Amino acid sequence: MTVIESVHEDHGATFEQRGDRRVVAHYGRPERSHVAVRNVVGVTERGYGVLTVEGDDRVEFVDNAVSNRVPTEDGEGCYALLLDPQGKIETDMYVYNAAAGDRLLVFLPPTEHERVAEDWRSKTFIQDVEITDASDDFGVFGVYGPQATEKIASVLNKAGSPERPLSFARGTMADAGVTVIRDDGLAGEEGYEVVCATDAAAEVFDTLENRGNAAAPFGYRTWETLTLEAGTPLFESELAGRIPNVCGVRNALDFEKGCYVGQEVVSRVENRGRPSQRLVGLVVDPDANAESETDPVPDAGAAVFAGDAAVGEVTRGAVSPTRDEPVALAAVDSDATAGDGTADLAVRVDGAERPAERVALPFVDGSDDSARRPRYPDAA
Repeated sequence: MTVIESVHEDHGATFEQRGDRRVVAHYGRPERSHVAVRNVVGVTERGYGVLTVEGDDRVEFVDNAVSNRVPTEDGEGCYALLLDPQGKIETDMYVYNAAAGDRLLVFLPPTEHERVAEDWRSKTFIQDVEITDASDDFGVFGVYGPQATEKIASVLNKAGSPERPLSFARGTMADAGVTVIRDDGLAGEEGYEVVCATDAAAEVFDTLENRGNAAAPFGYRTWETLTLEAGTPLFESELAGRIPNVCGVRNALDFEKGCYVGQEVVSRVENRGRPSQRLVGLVVDPDANAESETDPVPDAGAAVFAGDAAVGEVTRGAVSPTRDEPVALAAVDSDATAGDGTADLAVRVDGAERPAERVALPFVDGSDDSARRPRYPDAA
């Protein structure tokens, strides 16, 4: 469950389940929270599963398992993937080197941390590695918006705000010890994640919400529209079961490091120069003659057509609160996006095909650019 459920309840939260984590869906009117984050700053509890990896061989062990190079210096992190032998994404994660505490911290989707912990424990063999599921030991809060840096500066003591993405600094907020991580732009805005012990979580959340520059609390419904507008692929909707090349998450790949499961497939597709599909942004044309007042938002899995041919599927769609029109991310055949990428496309909504325009990502320009926004070798 959330580590501060009673605090969220006092705010009128509606909850939902993500894996074994109970998270805030919204506090009512998530669109209003979206606007607050886009224009000022907001705070949310992140529902990560957290593993600690300790022992002399911890960096080598995790580095051999994941798609990116695990940093060896204290205060640094990376975004990485676990792949199956066919190169498909089993999970994504953030790995932080907390060498001052002789450990790595691994942040995982709430559906995946138990499985990964069990799998890694089965592979330690004679290596000096100890893996602990510490999900209940930490509170993790995200602070996002064009004024996020000012917000963190107004409440963080004994340290400056980290400047490099996925680097972190240790300090205090009120009387609580915290670690502050510079985000990699997932919401399309400046962002930080604040990590604390569970017993200090309520105090830290109150500090982030109310002290210094106030921050609007928001939940996962708002997180999903923020990341959609930013063109950020999420594990549950875009990444799971696809190869990294299709998703364009080049920030999760180190093409120079040694072998890891799935590397041969990733390298082969990279050398070929074009994956079979790629993630694109679509703006769905509303039907001005429709009787319904609801915008035509395609469901996940809705077919995408080029002419009469099905060329892909929607991964996530919503009405963009900033653009006030329906937008979607879709995995579409590379041939359908060749050339200038302006081929006539359509998506199926409520049994009918609606015209859709392919647009460059992000859908909305904010104060930061998502490092996870799809990028391909032959395109910007």
